[in-house]
Amino acid sequence: MIIDRIENAMRYAGVHPGFREALEYIVKAHAKPPEPGRYAITGDRVYALVSQSNGHGPQEARLEAHRRFIDIQFTVRGIELYGWKSLGACNRESGPFNTADDVGFFADRPETWLPAPPGTFAVFFPEDAHAPLCGEGRIVKVVVKVAV
Repeated sequence: MIIDRIENAMRYAGVHPGFREALEYIVKAHAKPPEPGRYAITGDRVYALVSQSNGHGPQEARLEAHRRFIDIQFTVRGIELYGWKSLGACNRESGPFNTADDVGFFADRPETWLPAPPGTFAVFFPEDAHAPLCGEGRIVKVVVKVAV
């Protein structure tokens, strides 16, 4: 897991093939946020999901993990709060892994909380169980999915 400010985003461009395109996209989204929707960056290998949602607070945290994609989540507006727990420490699956949507959920509670105000991005790898939208109020964010 990585959490940092947008002005440092390009420092991570070499971490994984596809990160350069993904990080360039969030830097542009910071300057001019796109409308909600799905945007192809490099076909289905790197794409962005732009959303506006209400945060549900930490009491409603639901850990999730992915196998085929890395999430780069960028807060445009609002105060996002992420719950985090190492996937290896999660032991309470809440249903089978959904391969079509590349997501599995866990009933475990996060062990770490990460505030992400506007201009902050977080990278969640397949070994990172994470609970998004744990902030309060309206949250506008960009999630870039990067194929593992």
